Amino acid sequence: MQIFRKKTIEKVFGESRKKTLRPTLRTIDLILLGIGSVIGSGILVLTGEAASKAGPSVIFSFLIAGLACGLTALCYAELSSTIPSSGSVYTYSYITLGEIVAHCMGWLLAGSYIIAGAAIANGWSSYFKSLLEGFGIILPKKFTTLPSEGGYGNILAITVVLLIMIVLFKGTNSSKFVNNLMVAVKIIVILLFVLVGVFYITPTNWTDNFAPQGMSGIMIGATTVFFAYLGFDTISTSAEETINPQKALPRAIIITLLICTVFYIMVCLVITGMVPFSQLGKGDALAYVLGVVGQDKVAGIVSLGAVIGLLSGPLGTMFAAVRILFTMSRDGLLPKKLSSLNKSGVPGSTTIGVGLLMAILTGFLPLGQLADLANVSYIIAFMLVSYSMFVIRREYPDVKRGFIMPGMPYLPIISILLFIVLLYGIQFLTWIIFGCWILVGLAIYFAYSVNHSKER
Repeated sequence: MQIFRKKTIEKVFGESRKKTLRPTLRTIDLILLGIGSVIGSGILVLTGEAASKAGPSVIFSFLIAGLACGLTALCYAELSSTIPSSGSVYTYSYITLGEIVAHCMGWLLAGSYIIAGAAIANGWSSYFKSLLEGFGIILPKKFTTLPSEGGYGNILAITVVLLIMIVLFKGTNSSKFVNNLMVAVKIIVILLFVLVGVFYITPTNWTDNFAPQGMSGIMIGATTVFFAYLGFDTISTSAEETINPQKALPRAIIITLLICTVFYIMVCLVITGMVPFSQLGKGDALAYVLGVVGQDKVAGIVSLGAVIGLLSGPLGTMFAAVRILFTMSRDGLLPKKLSSLNKSGVPGSTTIGVGLLMAILTGFLPLGQLADLANVSYIIAFMLVSYSMFVIRREYPDVKRGFIMPGMPYLPIISILLFIVLLYGIQFLTWIIFGCWILVGLAIYFAYSVNHSKER
């Protein structure tokens, strides 16, 4: 059928060789991009929320979610080193499952990146507001409150998203510098928290009630913290802007996930050791536990670092969404204007469109349920990545690979099964929103994409 036409791997190679995007990123830049996308609201917000459910056993929640993402990361590492395209799982699906599936995945992923960035920007505004209040600067409530709650909108979040949009519009080099700076601040803050907090650990906080809800609590925590690992896949969307992508991409993906997992476990051990888990569940858990033990100055530094460091999250997700839409436009599945480059060599119109949409979402809409939509989309995308491994390894066995995933076919199968388990915890309302979003994407496909596709 026409809607299931596939793109050949040779054609993808030809498109990526044209290098319409400038290759400026090295392995260290990719690692910092990945860390900036992964370590954000997850470590600064979700660690406390997950620990309040699972207790000190939350470290196993992170290990389970990390294992599922780690297996997918190995699949991403091989696929990105084999197919250096900015389309990521959209391109992999185009090769293995056909055009309509690829369109749906591109549509889902771009929307998920935008929603995730909006959610992080929303969390950033709360930290920034608290920081200003610490200096005696009180912002009028109407400027930080959603219209549904009687305000004008979250002006702080809107402003920061628009500033990030301008940085990305100016080119990859400028956004790379800003991202690397923010990630460095974030890492310093996390290490400071661990080094100070370790002296206030009371071992009985770990041993008295290690797993208060048993395995059920650990699995609930794993579903919660899955969102904390999202972002390492943004590395694969930068393939066409990477120097020597066959080697740099797999190294960056694997190193990013290892570093982030170590950080998460260290932070979880410290916060659950400093206070009883029943006191957690705070949105600013790191600053809160430092305040409990009397380290108010360090808590202030952590809050300041969070304000700076959280900005790398929206930057990374906006970057990834733009690259996905750019690739879809280049394939004819979206209007051609979205793949035109500005003087800085980036998709200018797409960057502005994504930035404005993210600003509207973060400034005027409640994001709680929408964030769950991002979770569903990522889980399905990761399952497709694992499936694509089988197909591409079987159909293109002689293609040069910069990394070869071990444990075939068992590890990808385990990865798929773990994600099916994580899907079990998604609420029914989220599935309804997911279905509506897919229908919108299908309407675009049949109204425009099916007749403009370059594969037609």
